[in-house]
Amino acid sequence: MQPYNNVTGKALPLERANVDTDQIIPAKYLKRIERTGFGAFLFDSWRKLDSGKLNPDFILNDPRYAEATIIITGPNFGSGSSREHAPWALEDYGFRTLIGSSFADIFKNNCFQNGMLPVQLTDEAVKHFMEQAKADPDYQISVDLERCLVTGADEYTAEFEIDAFRRDCLLRGLDEIGLTLEYADAISEYEVGHPIT
Repeated sequence: MQPYNNVTGKALPLERANVDTDQIIPAKYLKRIERTGFGAFLFDSWRKLDSGKLNPDFILNDPRYAEATIIITGPNFGSGSSREHAPWALEDYGFRTLIGSSFADIFKNNCFQNGMLPVQLTDEAVKHFMEQAKADPDYQISVDLERCLVTGADEYTAEFEIDAFRRDCLLRGLDEIGLTLEYADAISEYEVGHPIT
């Protein structure tokens, strides 16, 4: 897992509430074995028309937001199933930071487990960033995980809270396997002293 350092990127305003994991990555794409390649199907039912062509009215298809790396969401983002494929699809597409007023608990946990940062802000702060990003497709946001601070290109700032353990894991790029491997020497020493008989 890559460490999450200070991030600055263009913001994509996804002004929809209660976006569930089936909308993030439809179930028909969950047959894939790998963790990669899901980005192509991100928000698939919204990105495409019934004809299969791209929906020009969906924000992700707007070329002005083509290089966005941060999503600003409506409340209760990631509700629905526990599928880990949702953060996989978001990250594979190029998003590693989400900003919203609330996230579904399981989805939020899955984000942390996969090196993504769901930033929970007040309704007022989310509305400000959303409006700025809608008005200016080049609007950039900086997320400082060390200081737990979000700053817009207009110098509007908002603080956020995050569990200290989650913050440390993201800063160091450690998932549960990485954390366990930090004790590899102690584990090996234990195994030497406790042979299988």
